[in-house]
Amino acid sequence: MVLFVHIAPENRVEKTRKNGIRAARMAGEFGNGNRRAVWAFPVFDSYTLTQSWARELKRFGASTLVAVTFRVDGDEDVFARHYNDTPTPMTAAEAAGYIGAADDPRGYAIIAPRSIVPRNVARTKILPKPIGWHYWPDAKNKPLLACDCPMCVPRGEVKSRRYRVCVREVIAQREFDGKQADDDEG
Repeated sequence: MVLFVHIAPENRVEKTRKNGIRAARMAGEFGNGNRRAVWAFPVFDSYTLTQSWARELKRFGASTLVAVTFRVDGDEDVFARHYNDTPTPMTAAEAAGYIGAADDPRGYAIIAPRSIVPRNVARTKILPKPIGWHYWPDAKNKPLLACDCPMCVPRGEVKSRRYRVCVREVIAQREFDGKQADDDEG
């Protein structure tokens, strides 16, 4: 058995204890035309690493988060991926080993292509304070991404208006610099 943790809003705890973790609809397919899956991360000795997705998930509006730890049979088929890569099929034990062996395991996720039944839920625990990254694992002290789409800069987030203005200024400056370079060449 392999232990995984799924981070969810606190208001779903009672339903999770009673009904398990319901698979959510996702983009892409996870075998046999299945478009529903549960996101998770392997449980490691490092609390910070295990809960590293919490801060990023907090951006989407949940006020309090809960870590739902569940068991999966080691030879069950799951998918593992880094947040911007395509999912790779492997067994649950291989996926946990794959992520554990990575140079920087932050940003990896396990995708279980089924709902988790209540008897597989080991425990639920309210997370005291979100830890981890915002936007992507190595975002701290990096320049802004020059993308002002609603996914990269969602509305209603703390300081999102200020961030959108900065991003638009960066985009305008890059366009200006590119235009000047073309004028210098011509």
